[in-house]
Amino acid sequence: MRYAFIDAEKATEKNPGGHSVALMCRVLGVSRSGYYAYVAARPAAEERARQEDELVDEIRHIHDVSRRAYGAPRITALLRRNGHQVNHKRVERIMREHDILGITRRRRRGLTRPDRKAAPSPDLVARDFTATEPGTKLVSDITYLPTLAG
Repeated sequence: MRYAFIDAEKATEKNPGGHSVALMCRVLGVSRSGYYAYVAARPAAEERARQEDELVDEIRHIHDVSRRAYGAPRITALLRRNGHQVNHKRVERIMREHDILGITRRRRRGLTRPDRKAAPSPDLVARDFTATEPGTKLVSDITYLPTLAG
């Protein structure tokens, strides 16, 4: 922020009433080398911003073609197949910043709701599951198996 202010207020041919870079750096408490590093990095930052704008358009297109279903992992995979060198973290950040959301799967519902007031079942086996002969100790567990019938 300070560097942008210095860049806007420095003395140039268009702004002859501006101040020297050294004076503004000293007053604002920043180094001159930091300011010049900022100026040198600006073209790279502008190029990165331009590439990101193109990437946003590509992500929106893929998202729309998938009927707004694809999330960051699938979009990243498609971008890589299309020749883009892109990291999944960058795709996630861009999607988050531009409110592009995929369809999330439904969460599993827990079907068993414990009755807090009911007394616990007695432990008839006393946690000893070894049996001297087959068929003397039968234990079971309720397992949730999803079916088409529900």
